[in-house]
Amino acid sequence: MEAKVLQSLQWPTWMNSENVARKPIGSLYFMQRDSGKGWRNRQTVVSCCLDFRKVTNSQRSVTLKVSCSSQNVQASVLESESVLVTSEEATLLKKKSEEIEPYLDGRCVYLVGMMGSGKTTVGRILSEVLGYSFFDCDTLIEQSVGGTTVAEIFKLYGEAFFRDNETEVLQKLSSMQRLVVSTGGGAVVRPINWKYMHKGISVWLDVPLEALARRIAKVGTKSRPLLDGESGDPYTQAFKRLSTIIEERGEAYANASARVSLETIAAKLGCKDVNNITPAAIAIEALFQIENLLRK
Repeated sequence: MEAKVLQSLQWPTWMNSENVARKPIGSLYFMQRDSGKGWRNRQTVVSCCLDFRKVTNSQRSVTLKVSCSSQNVQASVLESESVLVTSEEATLLKKKSEEIEPYLDGRCVYLVGMMGSGKTTVGRILSEVLGYSFFDCDTLIEQSVGGTTVAEIFKLYGEAFFRDNETEVLQKLSSMQRLVVSTGGGAVVRPINWKYMHKGISVWLDVPLEALARRIAKVGTKSRPLLDGESGDPYTQAFKRLSTIIEERGEAYANASARVSLETIAAKLGCKDVNNITPAAIAIEALFQIENLLRK
């Protein structure tokens, strides 16, 4: 499917399916800064697959693997992680994805939300159960700037440069079908980005600030350019900065087609701490919200 879309856009499909993980995404062109030599085209491929393995009678381990490659370089696995999925969750994921697929009709799903809200992990699960391909906007931007991290891009070129590349990524992805896209936390601030995301279904992962601050304080802020550099207690500083950011973006997140509230999920499951909600449970709620939206 992706090959046909890329052909229609006159984007070369140079990749060899034997060199990348199952479900290759396709290729995109970006302008890459070449140290001291101006700009040049760079082609990037990202692909994703999940490997379900039974752990116990009630749980399955899901191994997430993401591969990237550029030009004629063979794809390599960049990261992988295991997520425990109960048999009940696996059954619900399969059932709901099959029920909403006809209503989706190939439209892309865009996940929006604050940093640390779980968009990438949930996005990978959704892409697998829907039979979609997966893109992470931040990863594509990093690849387009020669593997430079988001934090480094902010330091070297500034936030405006990053946002311009983010808009370019969303523009190109919006011309494709059957994708789940994990967007950056600030993608919602530009109205033009909503123009592209509204070609598909946008889903806001709404996580309480207190829970986000605990997550971020636990792993550190080095990869979070809008948070890094704050002194003092990690949790207090993260919560303070996140509060400022949500004031600036709160209304923008509300533009999403559907909202997945972790507080609502916690209430349904009788869970006291939203950080104990599994990514699979969040993905299931996302499918329910998408179904409610499409069946109206």
